[in-house]
Amino acid sequence: MKRDSRLIRKWRVAKKIRGTGKKPRLAVSTTLRHAYAQLIDDTSGRTLAFASTLSKELSSLEQTGNKQAAAAVGLLLAKKAAGKKIDQAVFDRGRRRYHGRVQALAESAREGGIKF
Repeated sequence: MKRDSRLIRKWRVAKKIRGTGKKPRLAVSTTLRHAYAQLIDDTSGRTLAFASTLSKELSSLEQTGNKQAAAAVGLLLAKKAAGKKIDQAVFDRGRRRYHGRVQALAESAREGGIKF
C-alpha cells in the first residue's frame, strides 16, 4: 500500500512535467545522506547537467544530508547549467514535498540563475 501510494504520487507529478532542450526538467532526488539534481531533456532522453553531494566540487562538505549541502548542490547545478547556456527549467520534485532539502536546493538554483 505505501509503495503504491508513492508511485501514484510520482506519476501524478510526472504526467504534468516534461522537459525540452530549451527548458529542461530539473529532477531532484534525495536519500538520507545525499542530494542529487539533474537537468533532463525529455525529448531526446539525455541528461544535460548533473550535480550531487558526491560531486568532486563539493568534496569539502562536512555533512551531506542537510539543507546546506542541498543548497550547495543547487548552486553547483546552476553554475553547470550557465556553462551550457541554460537559464530556464521546469522543477520536478518527484514524490517529495516542496519542503526542507528539496526547497533549499530549488531556492539555491534560483539564486544561481535558473528560472522556474
